[in-house]
Amino acid sequence: MSESAVQIVARGPREVAEAAAAALDADPLLEAATYSILEEDEDRGAWRIDAFPTTTEEAEGIAAALRAHDGLEVAVEKLADADWLAMSLSGLPPVEAGRFFVYGAHDQGKVPEGRVTLKIDAGAAFGTGHHGTTVGCLEAFDELLKTETFDKVLDVGCGTGVLAIAAAKTGSAVAVGTDIDEPSARIANENAEINGAKCDFYFADGLSDPRIAQHVPYDLVFANILAAPLVELAPEIAGALKPGGVAILSGLLRTQEERVLEAYRPLGFVVERTIHHDAWSALALRLKG
Repeated sequence: MSESAVQIVARGPREVAEAAAAALDADPLLEAATYSILEEDEDRGAWRIDAFPTTTEEAEGIAAALRAHDGLEVAVEKLADADWLAMSLSGLPPVEAGRFFVYGAHDQGKVPEGRVTLKIDAGAAFGTGHHGTTVGCLEAFDELLKTETFDKVLDVGCGTGVLAIAAAKTGSAVAVGTDIDEPSARIANENAEINGAKCDFYFADGLSDPRIAQHVPYDLVFANILAAPLVELAPEIAGALKPGGVAILSGLLRTQEERVLEAYRPLGFVVERTIHHDAWSALALRLKG
């Protein structure tokens, strides 16, 4: 932001909040916007959207999109001139998803034995493991690992690298990731080193980069991004998988499931598992042989 950072908060009924979140996802000018949606008060049926714009234009666009929905109470709040990201992370508890235990530096003394531990600090990248989409991906992966192994894994839109690192720490010989955000690829590589995980993360757009293409076909592809790019990338993801391979897709709302599935079913994918956290979905799809 040019002057000072802001947070945009919107509160209202679930149906209205989900519709507003879907509108944010559908707006091409807000494709890179960072926000979360969660249930704030179960008894009152109150839901909340928190958005953290990075430019003045993005802030104006998010606020306008949210205010277009009757029933949402929208507030734009200035953030103090402090490292608010680090402050917010310090209050995040560890995440448990099946065999996986995701924690930050502030939880160093809480790490249990007998779990696959993932030390993740977001820095400037998205994905501490706390978001419902990441938890859903880890839970779906945990279930799959009970009956099969995945030698080669690709993480599209890797963020902090948590998903590919989880794969490397559970036996995947090849675990690579891409992100269209250059700092994310750098931070993901740093996190891989911190976790002692053999992973490689690249600043790249799409799956055609030769560093990614050299490992095709993959046994598993993670894509925890947004509904629109999930639809757009469906043919590339199908082409990167071996027959019988699995795609774990997230970053989409429950209301967007059918839209995404309409892009994948014609390519030979079948749904194996659907996991919901709050308004978010994670889909485990298998490519028929």
